[in-house]
Amino acid sequence: MKQDYLQMRVLELAPQVYVSGQLYEHDIRLAARQGVRTVMNNRPDGEAPGQPLSADLAKVAEEAGMTYVDHPIVLPSITREDVEEYRKVCDGLERPLLIFCRSGARSTRMWELAEDLNV
Repeated sequence: MKQDYLQMRVLELAPQVYVSGQLYEHDIRLAARQGVRTVMNNRPDGEAPGQPLSADLAKVAEEAGMTYVDHPIVLPSITREDVEEYRKVCDGLERPLLIFCRSGARSTRMWELAEDLNV
């Protein structure tokens, strides 16, 4: 029997917090089967042709019993207030948490900025 696995690069940012590049509907279903409880999208709709709409991904996540959070980030205009809000949102999400954007870099950077506020 062939085993399902995520076919994108997934990095662990913290215990039970992961980041990846763009997710598609099949990735969300697979993440749900692997125990992910929450997906957070940091990518605004319409950034690139062929990008799935956040509402479509949210529907798939809901059908899979997951929480889906649409929290787009537009770089480089990030303020301290944006980072504080991001941290508050992340702190309230059920783990395991999978965060994504186009490449994963923007999500990783926001996570790092939010973690720096804890210092």
